[in-house]
Amino acid sequence: MIYVCIPAHNEAATVGLLLWKVRKALGEFGRDYRVVVLDDASTDGTDEVLRRYRRSLPITLLRSEERLGYARSVERLLRHAVDEAPYPKRDCAVILQGDFTESPDDVVGLVKAVEGGADIVAGCLAPGGVRAPVSVRVTRGLARVALGRALRKAPVSDPLSGLRAYRIIVLKKALRDLQEGELLFGSEGWAANVDLLRVLAPHARRIAETPLHVRYDRRVRPSRFQALPTLLSLTRLRGSTRWPAPGTEAA
Repeated sequence: MIYVCIPAHNEAATVGLLLWKVRKALGEFGRDYRVVVLDDASTDGTDEVLRRYRRSLPITLLRSEERLGYARSVERLLRHAVDEAPYPKRDCAVILQGDFTESPDDVVGLVKAVEGGADIVAGCLAPGGVRAPVSVRVTRGLARVALGRALRKAPVSDPLSGLRAYRIIVLKKALRDLQEGELLFGSEGWAANVDLLRVLAPHARRIAETPLHVRYDRRVRPSRFQALPTLLSLTRLRGSTRWPAPGTEAA
């Protein structure tokens, strides 16, 4: 089973179309899948839009009445996938943004890599494609300074990207190590993506990556990206991020 996990906050304008794109991509791929959407305290009727698709799509709608933010939304989605997955060693969860910048077609490549034996598959920006906004390009460049060695030693070329596939057993092992009430990871935005990879890497026997095609021109809502807070959160990870080799934990 593939769990396509979508955190959404005030994205009613795009999430419906995104669901149809997911249905087309994974329907042609021919694997069992379920779309899990977390409506993070939206005020634009996102939950009402999503309910219209329940009869035509394998969809589960989660709702938070309080604003969780990106990291806590992703964690809740991943925990849900762990609780529901019937075959943790075979099933996987994929995080896909609800703003339509990430293509559902790229999900297929991630899942194929999992089926090929990888436990974590990270999307990495493919060369060419639509040019990112200046603020994103500049921040990506400065991120190398902010993270320093933590970025250079990462097990993938682009630890900032959030489009990834995780084998459920990897998530299950990481959650098993937590104390009651403890969060899997912290930070926000790009730092959250780095932090999540740091937490899960020790539980993966193999980490791979596939190219992804981000389309900033398809985003219909204003970007919530903020360069300075992003860099500050990455800087805080600089000294605390260590990358153990995949598969180093005890079986």
